[in-house]
Amino acid sequence: MDLASAVTDQNFDEYKSDLLSEIERSRNKLDEISNMIEQSQVELSKLVERNASISGHLQHVKSQIDVIPRPDIRTAYNAAMDAQQRLMVMRGQLEKLQCEKEQIQVHLQFLEKTNQNFYREGDNKSRKSNQSGKDVLEMVISSQEAVRQRLSRQMHDGPAQALSNFIVQAEIAGRLFEIDASRARDELANLKAAALSTFQKVRIFIFELRPMMLDDLGLFPTIKRYVDNFKEEINHDVTLSIKGQERRLEPYLEVMIFRAIQELLGNAARHNNEKVDIDVKILIEDNWIRVSVSDTGKGFDPSKLDKSEGLGLKLIKERVELLGGNMDFESAIGQGTKITFKVPCLEIKK
Repeated sequence: MDLASAVTDQNFDEYKSDLLSEIERSRNKLDEISNMIEQSQVELSKLVERNASISGHLQHVKSQIDVIPRPDIRTAYNAAMDAQQRLMVMRGQLEKLQCEKEQIQVHLQFLEKTNQNFYREGDNKSRKSNQSGKDVLEMVISSQEAVRQRLSRQMHDGPAQALSNFIVQAEIAGRLFEIDASRARDELANLKAAALSTFQKVRIFIFELRPMMLDDLGLFPTIKRYVDNFKEEINHDVTLSIKGQERRLEPYLEVMIFRAIQELLGNAARHNNEKVDIDVKILIEDNWIRVSVSDTGKGFDPSKLDKSEGLGLKLIKERVELLGGNMDFESAIGQGTKITFKVPCLEIKK
């Protein structure tokens, strides 16, 4: 065996060892997060009960606000604000854990499928797929880090900043109770309105992060809801067409298709500043699902896709091909874009 072959075999063995280590690490992390979710759900149930009790007491205080001493009123409002804040934080934490669990499950499925390919193919083919597997793994990791950075910025600029403002407003309202109860009530009303607005934004944020209805109702109702929300947030016309018998698919396939549509819609919006038409079509056949997302925007040169820094389209293509499907790009500068992919229609196992 020459030196080059020895180095290749060494790299191949190292990659297989790293892959197995990553599978084991992901399984342990999945078990850890599953336990944390169970604990969080128990804690959330306790907070819900406590919040209901405090809300009932607060309603009693409101009905007797003219006779109850101001310190008791202030204590009741502070307790209610604290309970609501704790409840909102716990719900957000639980949603984050559930989202992280889904991401690890998808990541683990990908790793296990990659590991199976090592033993399904011969040594030569496995060595050929070695570099391809590394490239896909690097894209997955880079894509996940890019998403984490974006979510971190959104959390900092949105909910985190809003919570800081709530604390300041609550302190102002508390001090005003001793000076001007009427102004204090107005301040609390403003605080409630701001909290409600922020809560709605957080719900949209969580839906984009990981819509729970994807688990409860499945892919197609979730896509309809997402497209409706997407149309409200952007300055583009979006249409959705679904043909065929809607049914539940394997969870990893539903996640993959939803994330692909989410990415393609996001690309169409981000890369076209002027108003364009975006058309999403889904065709459900007996053995295949075909998805196309087209827009009337500025387009791009598909031949330069491999050289571009963006990971979204590359990662979708790799995942589609990993599932046994294919992906096509139709675009030209100034002539819009149409991206189509199809994957095997794997129904959920009952």
